[in-house]
Amino acid sequence: MDVVPGTGDIVPEPHWRMLLNDELEIAAAAEHWRRIATEMKGRDILAPSNGHAVQRLVLSYVIYDRCSREVAENGAVTKPKRGNPKAIARLSPHFMAMREAAQDAANLEAELGLSPRRRAAAGKVAKKARADRASDAYLRPVAK
Repeated sequence: MDVVPGTGDIVPEPHWRMLLNDELEIAAAAEHWRRIATEMKGRDILAPSNGHAVQRLVLSYVIYDRCSREVAENGAVTKPKRGNPKAIARLSPHFMAMREAAQDAANLEAELGLSPRRRAAAGKVAKKARADRASDAYLRPVAK
């Protein structure tokens, strides 16, 4: 597993090759992961419990990109089949999947505190306080 510098102890990067098979999508997923993890780490909102949510967000981005390429190439509406008088034009399944991925990404961004509107509401991850020990009383600096 590759890790974003400083986040390895928090959330390791997933093995994208287990989830994706296109080299360009794997590279895009890794870049999305690094960008999101770096931002969340910098704002102290990256925690082990939201690692899978970040993975789902990255996959939503990749699926959105995949579907948007198909829609750009073939259009948002599928043409009716020739020779069938009852056939009608319909929305492309790629267009509907693209919209669904966009909605999923928007929800996850809001949940993780990444969307501009939700940034102020995202609370920082509580850092574990160091437990006091009996030996701490003996190690206090002496005033001069």
